[in-house]
Amino acid sequence: MLRENLERVLQIFRDNVVKDAKSNLVKEGKSNTGSLYNSIKGNEIKLTPNSLQMTISMNSYGAFVDQGVQGLKHNNKAPKSPFSFGTGTGEKGGLTKGINEWVASKRFQFRDVKGRFMTYEQTARTIIRSVYLKGIKPTYFMTEAFENNVNDLPRQLTEAFALDAENLMKLTIKENFRTNG
Repeated sequence: MLRENLERVLQIFRDNVVKDAKSNLVKEGKSNTGSLYNSIKGNEIKLTPNSLQMTISMNSYGAFVDQGVQGLKHNNKAPKSPFSFGTGTGEKGGLTKGINEWVASKRFQFRDVKGRFMTYEQTARTIIRSVYLKGIKPTYFMTEAFENNVNDLPRQLTEAFALDAENLMKLTIKENFRTNG
C-alpha cells in the first residue's frame, strides 16, 4: 500500500518534536555540555500493515531532566515525577559522575567557612548531597515539545491516510485499465 503521505506527516511531526525539545532545553539552561542536546534524535519511522512506529531517542538521563527526580527527604521539586533518589533502581554513580564532570568543566568551586576555595571534589560532594536529598526540578522540555505538536496529528494523519488511499485507488484503476483495456 502507498504510504508516502503518512510517512511524511510522521517525519514532520518527529522533526518538529526534536527541534522544539532542543529549543526548550536551551531555554531552560540545560545544555551545558551539549551532550543531552546532541543526543536527541528522531529515529527511523516504521510502517507495518497494522501499525505506525516512530521513536525519538536521547541520553538516558534526559528522562530525569524532563520529569525531574524526587529527593530522598523532600519531593517538593518534583512531586509528580515517577523517579526518586534512594530507590536503588538507577545507574550506580550516575549522579556523582555527572556532577563531578559538570563542576570540573565549569571550574566551579564553593568556599568553606573560612573563605577558602573547596576542591572540585568537595564542591561536587556538596552539590550531590543537596540534589540527592532535595531532588531535581522537572523541565518538561520533551513533554512540552510532544504535547505542543501532537494536537494536530490525528487530523494530519487522517488527511494523509485519505490521500494515500486515493493514490492507491488511482494506481489500482490505472493498472486495471492497462490490463483490461
